[in-house]
Amino acid sequence: MTTHHPLGRIVRDEDGVALLFERRLGHPPERVWRALTESDQLRHWLPADIVGAREEGAPVLVTFWDDVAQRYAIDEPVMTGRILTWDPPRRFVWLWDDELLTFDLTPVDGGTDLALTVRVGTKAPAADKVAAGYHVCLDQLAALVDTDDPPPFLDQDPRPYEALYAPVAAAAG
Repeated sequence: MTTHHPLGRIVRDEDGVALLFERRLGHPPERVWRALTESDQLRHWLPADIVGAREEGAPVLVTFWDDVAQRYAIDEPVMTGRILTWDPPRRFVWLWDDELLTFDLTPVDGGTDLALTVRVGTKAPAADKVAAGYHVCLDQLAALVDTDDPPPFLDQDPRPYEALYAPVAAAAG
């Protein structure tokens, strides 16, 4: 395993745990936005589809892809969610079960700065495991916008990243 991107940060506060990631992508915000929001693009980097209207306030279903649900023996392959902020191509905030994901896209010379904040709910596993999973997702997202042909999602193993995130989680308390 090679770390292609810097590790995210894990922050604990009175509201719980937040995971903070930053990526510089060499593509305009419109391209990154499509990768973040369109089902045919989500398939390459997120373990689930977002099913429903793409608009602020819309309830959505978060449906794990069949191969992901099967591989990880997911008992409940459909969860509820809601799009809280829909501001293309700048900000996308949505709730997935009890995780709040905030994607902020900032245009920069030659591309986009992407910031992802994940507020982890009480049902989530240990922060190092969740951070490792999102790290792999963001690596896949970067590969998607760079090549339009990333390696298969299921071939990516978050476990090696868990060891890298364990001290980050421990330092966060």
